[in-house]
Amino acid sequence: MDYAKFLEDLITMVAKENASDLHLSVGRHPTLRVSGQLVPLSKIPILTAENTQGLAEAMMDAETFAEFLKNHERDFSYSFKDKMRFRVNSYFQKGYVGVAMRLIPVRIKTLAELNIPNVLLDFAKKEQGFFLVVPTGHGKSTTLAALVDVINHTKAAQIVTIEDPIEYIFTPDRSMVDQREVGSDTVDFGTALRSMFRQDVDVAMIGEMRDHETMATAVTAAETGHLVFSSLHTNNAAQTIDRIIDSFPGAQQAQIRSQLANTLIGVFSQRLIPRIAGGLIPAYELLISNPAVRNLIRENKTHELDLVIETNSENGMVSFNRSLMDLVRRGEITMENALIFSLNPQELRILSGR
Repeated sequence: MDYAKFLEDLITMVAKENASDLHLSVGRHPTLRVSGQLVPLSKIPILTAENTQGLAEAMMDAETFAEFLKNHERDFSYSFKDKMRFRVNSYFQKGYVGVAMRLIPVRIKTLAELNIPNVLLDFAKKEQGFFLVVPTGHGKSTTLAALVDVINHTKAAQIVTIEDPIEYIFTPDRSMVDQREVGSDTVDFGTALRSMFRQDVDVAMIGEMRDHETMATAVTAAETGHLVFSSLHTNNAAQTIDRIIDSFPGAQQAQIRSQLANTLIGVFSQRLIPRIAGGLIPAYELLISNPAVRNLIRENKTHELDLVIETNSENGMVSFNRSLMDLVRRGEITMENALIFSLNPQELRILSGR
């Protein structure tokens, strides 16, 4: 079989159906994700083990494919005829090859196009600090790219991104932008971050913080005059701060808590909710650091952050439930979906008057 042609046909279907993802798994039809829903391409035969391995091999060079067969998983980016780019995760399941492909739009959208509040522009204007977008899988890469591109077009800055793999491609404008891919341009996130201190960097975007060494270096960078953007696998601001602190040994937690209190400028938590009119729209929580927030972090009272967010809406903070209710009242999403995605459905019912 000509797997390059088969892959081209599948990618054409991604474009035609305006899908966000393509999944290839043995024993299933190739499957798209469209507006958050999985849609099997039932007219295409069920994939065999030979099919999925052939399609995976068609996306990789010989060295990358050999490494994948050895390690049984590989993250990489794949460009299709310079028209479409994908973030790809290839893996083994039950001894067979599987592939998950996420479409990365060629053009970086603005915050307004993403339905993200303009208050986030304030963070792009900062000279230093630590700003986090969570969770992964809900548009965080797109939001981070939009923020970095604001800086690119408005400031003369040296920007470095450290990603695994590189997703959005930035076209340098007023800023200089260096994009480093873990595995090909640098050994790992920690090594790239330490090198950053010798590269005259103003702004750093770290695709993901995976260990306490990376977190410690990122916080130190923010502490020493850099503006740092990153992400974590967490659901909200309080959980994000707890996750960072808990990743450190007990003896180091007081120090990192103090550093985080001094450097954190905000946490933006977003989730993509199915829209009544079709597609997805973000609901979000925004924590903006202020004296009260810094004190709660220092005193290990992160459980009180939700109350601070709720009582500081006039200062730009937004609670997730209030964001959900705003979308319901505007007719963008259903109350049923709001309750499904809410982290506190009981509170949401009270807000809605139900």
